[in-house]
Amino acid sequence: MGSKGKLPLILASASPRRRELLRLASIPLEVIPSRAKERFLKGESPADHVRRVARAKAMEVAGQHPGRWVLAADTVVEIDGKMLGKPKDRREAEEMLKSLSQRVHGVLTGYCILRCPSGEKREGTVISRVKFKALTAAEIRWYINTGEPFDKAGGYAIQGKAAFMVQEVHGSYTNVVGLPVCEVVEALRELGAVNLFA
Repeated sequence: MGSKGKLPLILASASPRRRELLRLASIPLEVIPSRAKERFLKGESPADHVRRVARAKAMEVAGQHPGRWVLAADTVVEIDGKMLGKPKDRREAEEMLKSLSQRVHGVLTGYCILRCPSGEKREGTVISRVKFKALTAAEIRWYINTGEPFDKAGGYAIQGKAAFMVQEVHGSYTNVVGLPVCEVVEALRELGAVNLFA
């Protein structure tokens, strides 16, 4: 598998998890993190939020690299209608993990693939449902002490040390990691942005 005669896809994200998922799919890429802000807007639904932020990230990078395909994504955790981004500190991480304990929550990733100045674009949102076991105070404290929660939406990494917390996943597992690989690869192929399986 591979992409011949094309400049590599630009991943507009500093996420090592997204980079690794794309590399596992044999997609050549260049990482150019976007500087677009990930702020929440009042009254915005989780699905609208992740789509808007992914679009803003992709447009910010694509505008500087005309003719190149750019992929951007944004992931949030949603529970009881509330969006959980990346915890700012230990207290916020603890609150997030307590709210997820013994509950089912949604993980939403919005993605945007585009190329300027042609305006070719594909967007999507994927939702997965994750159920946590009941977490003890000691387990939460131990996990926060690992330092893992602080750059993860919802304060946990399913592919990391938080794996022991997860009882069930309904939907895309890679979406929970940070990028719905099946949907993104299909979109990239349909757009002609990559040439896989040739």
